[in-house]
Amino acid sequence: MADTVLYEVSDGLATITLNRPEAMNALNIATKVALREAVESAAADDAVRAVLLTAAGERAFCVGQDLKEHIGLLAEGSGKVMSTVKEHYNPVVRALTEAPKPVVAAVNGVAAGAGFGFALAADYRVVADTASFNTSFAGVALTADSGVSWTLPRVIGPGRAADLLLFPRNVKAQEAYELGIANRVVPAEELRAEAEKVARALAAGPTVAYAAIKEAVAYGLSHSLTETLDKEDELQTRAGASQDHAIAVQAFVKKEKPTYLGR
Repeated sequence: MADTVLYEVSDGLATITLNRPEAMNALNIATKVALREAVESAAADDAVRAVLLTAAGERAFCVGQDLKEHIGLLAEGSGKVMSTVKEHYNPVVRALTEAPKPVVAAVNGVAAGAGFGFALAADYRVVADTASFNTSFAGVALTADSGVSWTLPRVIGPGRAADLLLFPRNVKAQEAYELGIANRVVPAEELRAEAEKVARALAAGPTVAYAAIKEAVAYGLSHSLTETLDKEDELQTRAGASQDHAIAVQAFVKKEKPTYLGR
């Protein structure tokens, strides 16, 4: 894995850090490959019970595609210049959204383009008060990718999503909170500690139940009520058979705090 992405697992928490602060964590090919590998590893690792996606530096979470590299590829006339969507962005977003464990994004600065998309693919976003979001795509004559056309309308509604996609602008942290993009806004100097606190609480929680919650919400967004009720029945049966459910019930009866095993 390239040093442009750092990967660490500790006490059930996988921390993935974009590590190109000098380039505002822009996504060149090496970074995209490393990020894809890191996210897929975290999603597939049973020892990982939560994921924290963050970035180095203070200016940017991720400004999306590295346009300097992109311009060079365009100049070469390669017909595969846009294959990065299929090869890199789509696998990252699928791994984040389909991971059977919660994903927390700690947004420390600008999240633009694919960077915005990756933040939206997380289940929970802790955002520095100095951060901002920008769709950016139309500004370089491109359409949405990295899942933004799916996630953004579901987070803020189709009308507001169309506004931000057609007329890209910086959405500052407080507005992002009011729109529902940010789940929590904290002072920049407290971001890492707060995001880790949230992520570690989730890593110590009932992992099977969290996985079912993620699956249920995603399913319900695109299915009828009747179909969703059937899915809830299926998922509740799975959660009810978990060791964590039995632990939680026993702890409730004893008026104790449960210690979950993640299974």
